[in-house]
Amino acid sequence: MSTIASTPKPPHYAVIFSSHRTEGDHGYAAMAERMVELAATQPGFLGIESAREGLGITVSYWENLEAIQNWKRHAEHVEAQRLGRRQLYSEFRVRIAKVEREYGM
Repeated sequence: MSTIASTPKPPHYAVIFSSHRTEGDHGYAAMAERMVELAATQPGFLGIESAREGLGITVSYWENLEAIQNWKRHAEHVEAQRLGRRQLYSEFRVRIAKVEREYGM
């Protein structure tokens, strides 16, 4: 993903997922692509940005905390989380932040 998400005027929320991968693909590429596609269909989803070079960082943007909770509980996403813990990530952190101000070019 190489674009900067176009988000509405704040406030909204950001879910910041930082990770280190395990060796090998283990289905990661297909699963990651599917999660982006699925997240984009969820109510309250605003956009996503991702970069990976050693340390991976994905930031998804959401209208509110309820939308984030609904995404966390989505059955297919729950299965992806299980796979990530078991096989895909050697380390990860999830942080949720309220975006109160945004500016740029």
